[in-house]
Amino acid sequence: MRLFKKATAVAMASVMALSLAACGGGAKETTAAATQAATEAASEAATEAAEAATEAAEAAGGDVSSKKIGVSIYKFDDNFMTLYRTELERYLTEELGFAKENVVIQDGKGDQAEQTNQIQNFITQKYDVLILNLVQASSAPEITDMCKEAGIPVVYINREPDAAEEERWASESIQATYVGCDARQSGTFQGEEILETANKGDINGDGKVSYIMIQGDPENVDAQYRTEFSVKALTDAGVEVEELLMQRGDWDQAKAQQIAQDALNQYGDKIEVIFCNNDAMALGALQSIEAAGRKVNEDIYLVGVDALTEAVQNVIDGKQTGTVFNDHFAQAKSAADMAVKFLNGEAVDPVNMVDYTKVTGDNAQQILDQLK
Repeated sequence: MRLFKKATAVAMASVMALSLAACGGGAKETTAAATQAATEAASEAATEAAEAATEAAEAAGGDVSSKKIGVSIYKFDDNFMTLYRTELERYLTEELGFAKENVVIQDGKGDQAEQTNQIQNFITQKYDVLILNLVQASSAPEITDMCKEAGIPVVYINREPDAAEEERWASESIQATYVGCDARQSGTFQGEEILETANKGDINGDGKVSYIMIQGDPENVDAQYRTEFSVKALTDAGVEVEELLMQRGDWDQAKAQQIAQDALNQYGDKIEVIFCNNDAMALGALQSIEAAGRKVNEDIYLVGVDALTEAVQNVIDGKQTGTVFNDHFAQAKSAADMAVKFLNGEAVDPVNMVDYTKVTGDNAQQILDQLK
C-alpha cells in the first residue's frame, strides 16, 4: 500500500511538472520545483521498494530460492484445499521468494499409499522441507519417522495428528509441527448459529431440536470435533436435542446431496436442522432441501464450515443459515512461515492454531469481499 501511495505521488508530481511546463516562461521556476519534487518522490519510492524487498527477505530468513519444498495435498478436488494450496503456492513464491520450480505440489488422490509414495520420493530427491495434508492423519507417526530419519522437517496442515503424536514431537525434539484451526471452535460456532435463530432451532415448537448430521471422514479429528461440539453448544445452552441421523459424507457434495435427500424423504418436516461438517456437503444438502420444497431459515436450518464463496453468498441470500470461515489465507501463510523457520534452524512449537470466524448474515458480505 505504501509503495502504491509513493507511485501515486510520483505520478502526480510528474503530471504537475508537465502541466506547468506547458504554461510557458512565467512558470519556469515552478516547473523546476515540480520536476525536483517528482525526482525526490521517485527516489523515495525506490528506497521504500528496496526496503520492502529487504524486509521480505529477512522475514524469509534470507534467500530461499534454491530451497526445495515438497507439498502433498490429500486430494486436489476438495474445494477448500484448492483455495488453500493456491494461496500457499502464491505466498511461497511471490512473498517468500521460493523459486516456482522448487515448489512442487502433488495430489494425494485420497489414497494414503499414493501419498506415502510421493513423500518417499520427496525424501529420495532430498527436498529441504515438506508441507503435508495427510489423507489419513493416523499415518503421521510413520511419516514423521521417515522424515526424521532423512533429516527433513515437516509441517502438517489441515488434518491434525493426535495429541500423543504432537507431544512426541516436543519430547523427542522432532522437527515437525501442525498448522490448523481448532475444530472444536468451528463446531461450537455452528451450534451458536443455530442458537442465534429466533426459535433456537426449534422450528416446530416441540421443545427439542431434531437434526441430521452429515459428517466428513469420521477418522478425521476435524470431523469428530465439529460433530461433537456443534451439538454440545446446544446442550450446554440447555436445549434438548434429537439426532435423527448421522452419516458420513466424506466431505463430498454429491454424497451429502444423496444423504440429505434420503433423510428428507424418511423424516420429512421432523428435520429442523442439518449440520454439515463442511460447506461442500452443505451445498449438496441445499440441493436436496430445495428439491423437497423446503426453505432454509423458514422451515429448516442449514450450517456448514469453510466459508466457500458460494456458501457465503448463500448466507447472504438466505439459503444457508451460517458457515464458519476456515481462514485458508492465514493458515497457508503460517504453514509457509513455519517451513521457513525450520530451514533457518529456529525453534517451532508443535502446534500453531489459527482462529475460525463465525459467518452469519451480519458479516457475510464482509467475508465475501475478503474472499474475492
